[in-house]
Amino acid sequence: MAYLTDRINQQLAKTGIEPRTREARDWLKSQVKSLRPNRRTMMRDVENLRNKTMIGRMYFFFYDPKTKETLPYYDRFPLVLPVKRYIDGFLGLNLHYIHPKYRIILLDKLSISFLNNDKWDETTRFRWNYPVLSNAAKAFEKTPCIKRYLFDHIESRFLEITADQWDIAALLPVEYFKSEQKAITKNKVFSDSRKMFF
Repeated sequence: MAYLTDRINQQLAKTGIEPRTREARDWLKSQVKSLRPNRRTMMRDVENLRNKTMIGRMYFFFYDPKTKETLPYYDRFPLVLPVKRYIDGFLGLNLHYIHPKYRIILLDKLSISFLNNDKWDETTRFRWNYPVLSNAAKAFEKTPCIKRYLFDHIESRFLEITADQWDIAALLPVEYFKSEQKAITKNKVFSDSRKMFF
């Protein structure tokens, strides 16, 4: 992942555009369209691979759901912000279930209320705790992004994405939707998700 984000961040710096602005995100969207990121190659970023997740950070990983036969579809390569830990896994926001433009909007809304600092570096994370989450529960209930992940069904280590790379990660076209029942496209997933929001 670092090879992609470093290259993109260097190119963004050359333009003189301020990071995390609307102009920067428009520029990122145009750059990401020309990329052909490979999931397996991204997962070779040994420096950022972790054996476990931390609440409030962002991760890519490979996943094979326990109940995949009964799910209409599922994401084999989630991009998740863990929000709650369980003995056998965790609950998380998988950004891949919504269109990239809504991913950025969601990250912005969460950043306003839940960031622990404004450094946008490896120390930055979301401050989730039970009182905060219970206050935001209604918003989370309506999102198609909330998913439960079981440790026994995780098929890789976790690729941690630092805050300075969140926008890039959210825009990368690496979602990998599958269905045991029928052919599925990401546009169908985005359309279904949009109906839950509006």
